[in-house]
Amino acid sequence: MVAEVIVNTTAKQLNKTFDYIIPKGLEKEIKIGSRVFVPFGNKKVQEAFVISLNKESKYAIKEIIKVEDNILSCENIEMAKLMARRYFCNMSDCIKLMLPPGDKSKNIDNRIKEKLGNFIYLKKDMKEIDIAIEARENKK
Repeated sequence: MVAEVIVNTTAKQLNKTFDYIIPKGLEKEIKIGSRVFVPFGNKKVQEAFVISLNKESKYAIKEIIKVEDNILSCENIEMAKLMARRYFCNMSDCIKLMLPPGDKSKNIDNRIKEKLGNFIYLKKDMKEIDIAIEARENKK
């Protein structure tokens, strides 16, 4: 299988799709809207978004390296295509508008991570606490 991807860049010259071979181990993970990492140009790895899936391509010679997530849906990709045609802008810019806040940075280390919370739990049930409050057992 082959994935047609658009590279996450603002360069007008790269506002086109590129074909990449999907490795056997990633075929089940990749779908339209997946964020993937691909070898591109002089840079070691570049972030890209899957626009469509095809059986074969005569242009695909490199493989997708990694799948990061599947945040976008097919409808999001179709809307990004429509917006890019309508407003004459890069498709990757339209896709960035649909990403959650804190998830737009190309550098993975700069992205917002899941927040951890500290919680305190009471040892007694709410009924026991209500009874203790009514009886004024808890003075402190």
